[in-house]
Amino acid sequence: MDTQDPEMDPTSQRNNLTAAEIGAVAHLYRGEVYRSTIWRTRLDTTTNWAVVTLGVALSISFASPDASPLPLILVGVLIILFLNLEARRYRYFNVWRARARWLETHFYAPLLYDGDLHMEENWQQTLANDYMKPVYHVSFLTAIGRRIRRNYLWILLIQSLAFVGKLVVHPTPVTSLDEMFRRADVGPIPGEWIVAFGLCYLVTWAGLAIWSKKDDANRAKKRGADTSMG
Repeated sequence: MDTQDPEMDPTSQRNNLTAAEIGAVAHLYRGEVYRSTIWRTRLDTTTNWAVVTLGVALSISFASPDASPLPLILVGVLIILFLNLEARRYRYFNVWRARARWLETHFYAPLLYDGDLHMEENWQQTLANDYMKPVYHVSFLTAIGRRIRRNYLWILLIQSLAFVGKLVVHPTPVTSLDEMFRRADVGPIPGEWIVAFGLCYLVTWAGLAIWSKKDDANRAKKRGADTSMG
């Protein structure tokens, strides 16, 4: 009766890796860490752009008693642009970070703990599928929400507080609510509209940050540590 070599059977269960395969996985891990580090640096660069542009807007708006608060409004457009760019970069970074973390928890940790890679859990197949059919692990909105929670909420708060401070105390303290609204006027656009838009602007980004936090919590409960990445 013919018998098939278990090592040649693609359906047979693998219990361990050879020394050469372990070496290949180690090099793979180094590559993923390197890529995640590069993209992490790109995230920091985008945040720095947002901070610098906000600093320029603050300097212009508070440079003289007659300076307009308009730069503090216009810088919001740049902040949104940088936030969207950073969210796009974060989605790439999250792919490399998730792969590196997956190897740490399923390859290096078991290897150091007891030497058993627990390949019966098929963690290697999950990783292989992610290489063969790469996809983003988080949505664009989730990425935006995470970046707001990490950095941009503080940038947006500083922008908003600076705008309110410009209206209320610079160059002199206001004596009435109507005077504050008149200081907020931008050409033919009434100050009331500008202030209302500013409130919506801040509440929208804060709401997105809160939603993403809840969404992350729900995704963590549903997926399970051994069944997915990201």
